[in-house]
Amino acid sequence: MLIRKASDIPSSEITPRAIYLKRRELLQGGLALSALAALRPQQARAAMLAFTKSPFSTDETPTRKADATSYNNFYEFGTDKADPAANAHTLTTAPWSVKIDGLVGKPATYTLEDILSHAKLEERIYRLRCVEGWSMVIPWVGFPLADLLKRVEPQGSAKYVAFETLVRPDEMPGQRGIFQPLPWPYLEGLRLDEAMHPLTILATGMYGETLPNQNGAPLRLVVPWKYGFKSIKSIVRISLVEKQPPTTWQSQADNEYGFYSNVNPEVDHPRWSQATERRIGEGSGLFAKRRPTQMFNGYGEQVAHLYAGLDLRANY
Repeated sequence: MLIRKASDIPSSEITPRAIYLKRRELLQGGLALSALAALRPQQARAAMLAFTKSPFSTDETPTRKADATSYNNFYEFGTDKADPAANAHTLTTAPWSVKIDGLVGKPATYTLEDILSHAKLEERIYRLRCVEGWSMVIPWVGFPLADLLKRVEPQGSAKYVAFETLVRPDEMPGQRGIFQPLPWPYLEGLRLDEAMHPLTILATGMYGETLPNQNGAPLRLVVPWKYGFKSIKSIVRISLVEKQPPTTWQSQADNEYGFYSNVNPEVDHPRWSQATERRIGEGSGLFAKRRPTQMFNGYGEQVAHLYAGLDLRANY
């Protein structure tokens, strides 16, 4: 219809005078939004990496970033400690989604952007102790796993949380070839009360930056009172279940790697003692400085009650 006079224009289509007068600002804002939309998802996540300092942090001196990002266990990229840093650049971390299913009221597949948009990120300086006898102190950036689990409404029958990592042999050289070091996907699990504990986080960064690929980008678990292999990397699925879920290392060698895997200096690995540890960056070889291993990695005051009445030698 040809509009011949002002009265022909519906009032709902007339731009309010206040908005018209601010048209320059609106245009500039629109350009800014277009620029943000044009960012690659990885850059968008980096832009969201604003966080607060957490009171859960240890006051110990953090491990050098160069050490923490070059000495890693991530068998999907190789079995040597230096392999992940050398090979993980092949991993595509955007777009990324996480499927949450099982005994929940609201099963869904979430994009990482959606997860982060609801997260209150914190920096937490946590000790990380590995079963091989080495340890680090890392400033993680993340949020409580409990926040995400509450969002999907766990059912009353849920007793455990199962985690699954990525399977992508074209990008993960450790998943290729005839002889595989582990069955894929890598699996881990926690009791629901462990998963809901405020110390348990999903990490999206470290040292104030987004996670490097070799450290589990773009989303990994961090459970600071357990040995490092419990902190599964590059998570793509979280399932709430009634029965204790299978875990990769327990299925490979259940006499060495139990489901609980709490740091315990009194329970030795069959091939070495767990009584002491070597902090990465404090020397190497036979004369490297060693320190006593702390029960629950020093977090006993916060988590020991979770295991009241449980035989920690039988449930290692």
